[in-house]
Amino acid sequence: MEKFEEKTISSKNVYKGKIFDITDDEIILSDGEKEYKRHREIIHHPGGVVIFARKDNGNILLVKQYRYAVKSTQIELPAGRLEKGEDPLYAAKRELREETGYIAKNWIPLGYIFTTFGICDEKLYLFSADNLVFDVPEPDEGEVLEEFELPLSKVQNLINDGTINDAKTICAVHRYILESSQNRCQK
Repeated sequence: MEKFEEKTISSKNVYKGKIFDITDDEIILSDGEKEYKRHREIIHHPGGVVIFARKDNGNILLVKQYRYAVKSTQIELPAGRLEKGEDPLYAAKRELREETGYIAKNWIPLGYIFTTFGICDEKLYLFSADNLVFDVPEPDEGEVLEEFELPLSKVQNLINDGTINDAKTICAVHRYILESSQNRCQK
């Protein structure tokens, strides 16, 4: 067995929820010389999308909402969960409109991130969106949020001073800045 390889011996579903499932997997891993049996408790999540939406005036769309798991109000980019089998770009378009009321004409994929790959298979697809047109917000029932906008420099300041601690937002902002600087260098 190769080093850095883990093989599943068995997998038992121990929790089935509305949003995610949890399995207890028995695995074998190797350090290249010896094999070890271990258990891995894995959260299986459908994934999601994160949207860095930039208005014509250069401002970035953000949302503020209470996050129960951390018992605090958080500032984030618009984002949402993928429905089973849903195309990530379609989901990004849906979530941007639901949370902010905007429809974007231009979309650029910014890759993806894994949120907590030590215990979870959640994959978040990052997008930038611009050439925005306002329509009507359509938040999910029971989704309470406030949409607002800030210049990118202020968003970066909120990240730097610890006001924005949302990893998906930080990653998407970083990827957008990298993408933008690469495009400027190529011109």
